[in-house]
Amino acid sequence: MRWFSRKPRLEPEQQRRMEALKPPAALDAHSLQAQRLVVLDLETTGFDLKRDLVISIGAVVIERNAIPFDQMFERTLYRDLSAVTESVLIHGIAPSQLAAGDDPVETLLEFMEFVGDSPLLAYHARFDQQMLARALKDSLGYKLRHPFFDIAEIGPLLRPEAGLTKAGLDDWVNHFKLQVHQRHHASADALVTAELGLILFNHARQQAIENLAQLEMRLSGWRHRQQLPLSF
Repeated sequence: MRWFSRKPRLEPEQQRRMEALKPPAALDAHSLQAQRLVVLDLETTGFDLKRDLVISIGAVVIERNAIPFDQMFERTLYRDLSAVTESVLIHGIAPSQLAAGDDPVETLLEFMEFVGDSPLLAYHARFDQQMLARALKDSLGYKLRHPFFDIAEIGPLLRPEAGLTKAGLDDWVNHFKLQVHQRHHASADALVTAELGLILFNHARQQAIENLAQLEMRLSGWRHRQQLPLSF
Protein backbone atom coordinates (compact mmCIF):
# COMPACT_ATOMS: atom_id res chain seq x y z
CA MET A 1 0.00 0.00 0.00
CA ARG A 2 1.28 3.46 -0.90
CA TRP A 3 0.80 6.38 1.42
CA PHE A 4 0.25 9.88 0.05
CA SER A 5 0.74 13.08 2.00
CA ARG A 6 -2.48 15.04 2.44
CA LYS A 7 -2.59 18.24 0.41
CA PRO A 8 -3.22 21.27 2.65
CA ARG A 9 -6.67 22.79 2.40
CA LEU A 10 -6.52 26.50 1.69
CA GLU A 11 -9.29 29.04 1.65
CA PRO A 12 -10.12 30.21 -1.90
CA GLU A 13 -8.43 33.58 -1.31
CA GLN A 14 -5.33 31.87 0.10
CA GLN A 15 -5.22 29.59 -2.94
CA ARG A 16 -5.48 32.59 -5.24
CA ARG A 17 -2.65 34.35 -3.43
CA MET A 18 -0.45 31.26 -3.57
CA GLU A 19 -1.03 30.87 -7.31
CA ALA A 20 -0.14 34.55 -7.77
CA LEU A 21 3.28 34.22 -6.09
CA LYS A 22 6.10 35.28 -8.38
CA PRO A 23 8.58 32.71 -9.71
CA PRO A 24 12.25 33.50 -9.05
CA ALA A 25 13.95 35.89 -11.44
CA ALA A 26 17.02 34.87 -13.45
CA LEU A 27 20.29 35.31 -11.56
CA ASP A 28 21.69 37.55 -14.30
CA ALA A 29 18.62 39.80 -14.40
CA HIS A 30 20.28 42.53 -12.32
CA SER A 31 23.75 43.77 -11.48
CA LEU A 32 24.98 43.20 -7.93
CA GLN A 33 24.60 46.93 -7.37
CA ALA A 34 20.89 46.83 -8.24
CA GLN A 35 20.05 43.32 -7.06
CA ARG A 36 17.34 42.86 -4.42
CA LEU A 37 17.98 39.96 -2.03
CA VAL A 38 15.92 38.82 0.91
CA VAL A 39 18.16 37.97 3.86
CA LEU A 40 16.54 35.28 5.96
CA ASP A 41 16.96 33.78 9.40
CA LEU A 42 14.72 31.11 10.90
CA GLU A 43 14.29 30.04 14.47
CA THR A 44 13.21 26.41 14.82
CA THR A 45 12.33 23.91 17.51
CA GLY A 46 15.56 22.04 16.76
CA PHE A 47 17.85 20.91 13.96
CA ASP A 48 16.06 17.81 12.66
CA LEU A 49 15.16 18.66 9.05
CA LYS A 50 12.32 16.11 9.00
CA ARG A 51 10.67 16.65 12.37
CA ASP A 52 11.40 20.10 13.80
CA LEU A 53 9.28 23.15 13.05
CA VAL A 54 9.87 26.73 11.99
CA ILE A 55 8.70 28.96 14.84
CA SER A 56 10.01 32.38 13.82
CA ILE A 57 10.91 34.10 10.55
CA GLY A 58 13.05 37.22 10.40
CA ALA A 59 14.06 38.87 7.15
CA VAL A 60 15.53 42.11 5.83
CA VAL A 61 16.34 43.26 2.32
CA ILE A 62 19.52 44.21 0.51
CA GLU A 63 18.76 46.51 -2.39
CA ARG A 64 20.91 49.00 -4.26
CA ASN A 65 23.82 48.49 -1.88
CA ALA A 66 21.75 49.32 1.20
CA ILE A 67 19.41 47.79 3.80
CA PRO A 68 16.08 49.66 3.53
CA PHE A 69 14.47 49.54 6.97
CA ASP A 70 11.00 49.96 5.48
CA GLN A 71 11.37 46.43 4.09
CA MET A 72 11.53 44.10 7.08
CA PHE A 73 9.63 40.94 8.00
CA GLU A 74 9.29 39.42 11.46
CA ARG A 75 6.72 36.88 12.62
CA THR A 76 6.38 34.26 15.33
CA LEU A 77 4.31 31.31 14.15
CA TYR A 78 1.59 29.63 16.15
CA ARG A 79 2.72 26.24 17.40
CA ASP A 80 1.06 24.02 20.00
CA LEU A 81 4.15 23.16 22.02
CA SER A 82 4.20 22.69 25.78
CA ALA A 83 7.75 21.40 26.23
CA VAL A 84 10.69 23.78 26.54
CA THR A 85 13.34 22.50 24.14
CA GLU A 86 17.05 23.29 24.10
CA SER A 87 16.45 25.47 21.05
CA VAL A 88 13.83 27.51 22.93
CA LEU A 89 16.39 28.17 25.65
CA ILE A 90 18.76 29.59 22.99
CA HIS A 91 16.36 31.85 21.11
CA GLY A 92 14.12 32.65 24.06
CA ILE A 93 10.73 32.08 22.41
CA ALA A 94 8.54 30.61 25.13
CA PRO A 95 5.63 28.19 24.56
CA SER A 96 3.23 30.99 25.60
CA GLN A 97 4.54 33.17 22.74
CA LEU A 98 4.08 30.30 20.29
CA ALA A 99 0.52 29.76 21.54
CA ALA A 100 -0.17 33.43 20.71
CA GLY A 101 1.70 33.28 17.40
CA ASP A 102 0.42 34.00 13.89
CA ASP A 103 -1.31 31.44 11.68
CA PRO A 104 1.43 29.52 9.79
CA VAL A 105 -0.52 29.51 6.50
CA GLU A 106 -1.03 33.29 6.51
CA THR A 107 2.50 33.93 7.74
CA LEU A 108 4.14 31.81 5.05
CA LEU A 109 1.96 33.36 2.34
CA GLU A 110 2.87 36.85 3.55
CA PHE A 111 6.54 35.92 3.64
CA MET A 112 6.61 34.62 0.07
CA GLU A 113 4.74 37.73 -1.07
CA PHE A 114 7.47 39.73 0.70
CA VAL A 115 10.15 37.68 -1.09
CA GLY A 116 8.60 38.18 -4.52
CA ASP A 117 10.99 37.05 -7.27
CA SER A 118 14.13 37.79 -5.23
CA PRO A 119 16.81 35.24 -4.34
CA LEU A 120 17.48 34.54 -0.67
CA LEU A 121 20.61 34.92 1.41
CA ALA A 122 21.35 33.29 4.76
CA TYR A 123 24.16 31.97 6.94
CA HIS A 124 24.47 28.17 6.63
CA ALA A 125 21.69 28.57 4.09
CA ARG A 126 21.11 24.87 3.42
CA PHE A 127 19.37 24.45 6.78
CA ASP A 128 17.12 27.49 6.32
CA GLN A 129 16.36 26.48 2.73
CA GLN A 130 15.28 22.96 3.65
CA MET A 131 13.29 24.02 6.72
CA LEU A 132 11.49 26.75 4.77
CA ALA A 133 10.83 24.41 1.84
CA ARG A 134 9.24 21.80 4.12
CA ALA A 135 7.17 24.42 5.96
CA LEU A 136 5.86 25.78 2.66
CA LYS A 137 5.05 22.32 1.37
CA ASP A 138 3.33 21.19 4.57
CA SER A 139 1.31 24.38 5.10
CA LEU A 140 0.63 25.54 1.54
CA GLY A 141 1.48 22.69 -0.80
CA TYR A 142 3.95 25.15 -2.37
CA LYS A 143 7.27 24.08 -3.89
CA LEU A 144 10.12 26.48 -3.13
CA ARG A 145 12.25 27.18 -6.20
CA HIS A 146 13.99 30.39 -5.18
CA PRO A 147 17.79 30.13 -5.12
CA PHE A 148 19.65 30.52 -1.83
CA PHE A 149 23.10 32.01 -1.36
CA ASP A 150 25.20 31.28 1.71
CA ILE A 151 27.40 33.84 3.47
CA ALA A 152 29.30 30.87 4.96
CA GLU A 153 30.44 30.08 1.39
CA ILE A 154 30.68 33.61 -0.03
CA GLY A 155 32.99 34.76 2.77
CA PRO A 156 35.74 32.15 2.24
CA LEU A 157 35.42 32.50 -1.54
CA LEU A 158 36.01 36.25 -1.55
CA ARG A 159 38.18 36.59 1.56
CA PRO A 160 40.32 33.41 1.70
CA GLU A 161 43.01 35.31 3.61
CA ALA A 162 40.62 35.44 6.60
CA GLY A 163 41.12 31.69 7.14
CA LEU A 164 37.45 31.22 8.08
CA THR A 165 36.45 28.34 5.81
CA LYS A 166 34.48 26.51 8.51
CA ALA A 167 33.60 29.46 10.70
CA GLY A 168 30.44 30.59 12.43
CA LEU A 169 28.55 33.84 11.99
CA ASP A 170 30.23 35.38 15.04
CA ASP A 171 33.67 34.70 13.53
CA TRP A 172 32.83 36.81 10.46
CA VAL A 173 31.28 39.49 12.66
CA ASN A 174 34.54 39.68 14.60
CA HIS A 175 36.64 39.58 11.41
CA PHE A 176 34.90 42.67 10.02
CA LYS A 177 34.60 44.27 13.49
CA LEU A 178 30.84 44.73 13.27
CA GLN A 179 28.89 45.98 16.26
CA VAL A 180 26.15 43.48 17.13
CA HIS A 181 23.73 44.18 19.97
CA GLN A 182 21.63 41.02 19.80
CA ARG A 183 22.06 37.44 18.55
CA HIS A 184 19.95 34.27 18.31
CA HIS A 185 16.89 36.30 17.36
CA ALA A 186 15.58 35.89 13.82
CA SER A 187 15.38 39.52 12.72
CA ALA A 188 18.61 40.48 14.51
CA ASP A 189 20.53 37.60 12.92
CA ALA A 190 19.05 38.46 9.51
CA LEU A 191 20.25 42.05 9.93
CA VAL A 192 23.83 41.12 10.80
CA THR A 193 23.87 38.61 7.92
CA ALA A 194 22.74 41.41 5.60
CA GLU A 195 25.54 43.68 6.88
CA LEU A 196 28.05 40.95 6.09
CA GLY A 197 26.42 40.54 2.68
CA LEU A 198 26.89 44.22 1.85
CA ILE A 199 30.58 44.02 2.74
CA LEU A 200 31.14 40.84 0.73
CA PHE A 201 29.22 42.04 -2.32
CA ASN A 202 31.49 45.06 -2.38
CA HIS A 203 34.46 42.65 -2.48
CA ALA A 204 32.69 40.70 -5.23
CA ARG A 205 32.42 43.78 -7.43
CA GLN A 206 36.12 44.50 -6.83
CA GLN A 207 36.81 40.97 -8.10
CA ALA A 208 34.86 41.59 -11.34
CA ILE A 209 31.78 39.63 -10.24
CA GLU A 210 28.96 41.61 -11.79
CA ASN A 211 25.82 39.60 -10.94
CA LEU A 212 24.58 36.60 -8.98
CA ALA A 213 24.98 34.26 -11.96
CA GLN A 214 28.72 35.01 -12.02
CA LEU A 215 28.87 34.65 -8.24
CA GLU A 216 27.18 31.25 -8.44
CA MET A 217 29.69 30.15 -11.10
CA ARG A 218 32.58 31.17 -8.86
CA LEU A 219 30.98 29.43 -5.88
CA SER A 220 30.55 26.24 -7.89
CA GLY A 221 34.28 26.19 -8.62
CA TRP A 222 35.07 26.96 -4.97
CA ARG A 223 32.89 24.06 -3.78
CA HIS A 224 34.64 21.73 -6.20
CA ARG A 225 38.06 22.77 -4.91
CA GLN A 226 36.99 22.14 -1.31
CA GLN A 227 36.28 18.51 -2.22
CA LEU A 228 39.60 17.85 -3.96
CA PRO A 229 42.15 15.76 -1.99
CA LEU A 230 45.31 17.51 -0.92
CA SER A 231 48.38 16.76 -3.05
CA PHE A 232 51.93 16.77 -1.71
